[in-house]
Amino acid sequence: MALLLLFWSLLTPAVSRAGLQERVSEEVLANGLKVILLENHKAPLVTFQVWYRVGSRNEAWGKTGLSHMLEHMMFKGTGKVGPEEFSRIIQENGGNTNAFTSRDYTAYFENLGADRIQVALELESDRMQNLILREKDFQTERMVVMEERRLRTEDNPRAYLLEQVEATAFQTQPYHWPVIGWMQDITRFTLSDLEEHYRTYYNPANAFLVVVGDFEKAELLPKIENTFGPIPGGVVPDQERGIDPPQTGERRVIAKREARTPFVVMAYHVPNLRERDSYVLEVISALLSEGKSSRLYQTLVRKERLALSVETDHSLLSRDPNLFYVSAEPLPGKEPALVEEALAREIERLQAETVEDRELEKAKNQIEASFVFGQDSPFFQAMLLAWYEIALTWRAIDDYLVSIRSVTPQEIKRVARRYLIQDNRTVGILVPLHPEEGKARPPGSCTGEQTVR
Repeated sequence: MALLLLFWSLLTPAVSRAGLQERVSEEVLANGLKVILLENHKAPLVTFQVWYRVGSRNEAWGKTGLSHMLEHMMFKGTGKVGPEEFSRIIQENGGNTNAFTSRDYTAYFENLGADRIQVALELESDRMQNLILREKDFQTERMVVMEERRLRTEDNPRAYLLEQVEATAFQTQPYHWPVIGWMQDITRFTLSDLEEHYRTYYNPANAFLVVVGDFEKAELLPKIENTFGPIPGGVVPDQERGIDPPQTGERRVIAKREARTPFVVMAYHVPNLRERDSYVLEVISALLSEGKSSRLYQTLVRKERLALSVETDHSLLSRDPNLFYVSAEPLPGKEPALVEEALAREIERLQAETVEDRELEKAKNQIEASFVFGQDSPFFQAMLLAWYEIALTWRAIDDYLVSIRSVTPQEIKRVARRYLIQDNRTVGILVPLHPEEGKARPPGSCTGEQTVR
């Protein structure tokens, strides 16, 4: 471990000095479309990504799941490209394509050889304005989405529990409902609902492009202007949404589902990267669960032998304030109540004791290593730029390591006392039921940012 820490202490200052902000360029076309470009000449490849500022947070009660459903329909063709031809054309050009929807965004990408980027430009600019929504395609694709929900949530006990915890923790803001939508809403919304969603949110003023790879900006930018520039800009939709008021008491959820083992999750309301405290929570997350030397693993898994696994999750880059999760899978025969008490003791330890410098330094080094390794591929560099752009601005990327490095032991104690308290949490317990005879065992799941494809 000492050698690893020395390695990173030598590497990360150089990386920080050559931060992404110094290498990224931003242009805004006349129709309002923002273009974020990062040249990376390590390999003759390029990732081309189109991000729309629309996700489940932009939906309404009774119409949940529209953003994800529209993502499926975006592959149903235009006047130039037939149904399901989009992916085939990309594959014939040696690339791959996909899309995903979250609470805050819907994104589409193509990974191609650098000499084929014009293919992606023409296909994506075409479906930004010329998508054809047909009733027959809608009816078929809705059945696909309903089956997807059954598979990923209804038949996944931990995903079901997590959905119930979030629906209980969020009572005002749209993070209350799942990205894929409630099953009742999926069965009710219509083709005209999708058409309105497309007209409202799919336009240059509500989108941005991220391109990372082997290109020259001076050559690529005119191509982007030629393909996306003629599209009418549209209107910037209202993005303000209600935020939950402070929670004033613990909430609890019990879910009884067919499962192998119980599961315990605690979810605390916390801020996002717009507040300094969120960076402190990043360090707290690493202290608690990053690696086998982390506090939760050492206590619950190794010493007390209460849990099979432990995990924390913090959504720094959500557009609105989100939740900080602490979870554990009890060992067979161990009561969830004992596991919950052990998790709570480790939280209380953060509030009562000052973290030693060596342990704090190790957590920061782990975060830095993960951050630097994460930028190894052009695809993830593009993802990182886009996540920050959605949450605040891509220019905030270079603040990350600086903010992490400046976290003090006193801040950890203060933030743990402010947010990781009983009155601010929702506790979820999965009570396993035995599967019916002859029925397959249900799969597991984990906490974390919801992204659906």
